[in-house]
Amino acid sequence: MRVVSGTARGCKLQPVPGMNTRPTTDRVKENVFNLIQDHVRGAEVLDLFAGTGQLGIEALSRGAAHCDFVEHNKAAYGIVSKNVESARVKDKAALHRTEAAEFVSKAGRERYDVIFLDPPYGGVILENALKQIETFDILSVNGIIICESAVEDRFSHGFAVVRERRYGATMITILQRQSGETE
Repeated sequence: MRVVSGTARGCKLQPVPGMNTRPTTDRVKENVFNLIQDHVRGAEVLDLFAGTGQLGIEALSRGAAHCDFVEHNKAAYGIVSKNVESARVKDKAALHRTEAAEFVSKAGRERYDVIFLDPPYGGVILENALKQIETFDILSVNGIIICESAVEDRFSHGFAVVRERRYGATMITILQRQSGETE
């Protein structure tokens, strides 16, 4: 795992020990950032199931203003901290060791321009996170949500699908507010 582009380009990132996390491959990450590049510069970012922190770090490396990294697992949280440090983006990062649902409920209305959702595969966790994001209205008016899931995962949500791309067994879905929904 490495940072693909930007100020931290080439920085190697530490994986979380064990098999409980599934880091996004560099190929998928590069393609995702090609799709969302116009949304990243100056953005307020949320990496909700941070894992290694690589998606939020990539966004910061490419010019995002700030990223909140949320990870409840102690070992993964420690890796996010090390990776943020080694990528030299600590000054634009805030780390939160808490459950995703708890963080979202306290985040603040229309706060994030880019939200990364890469929870464990299975659909239920992703669906619940999307419902919470909608309920607590933390997505900015022109913000986007990038969901990573297994191709076979199905999840409902109240957002408009901007794009869907398949990369092997991985599906990337980009969402935004429904047309006309601003407040």
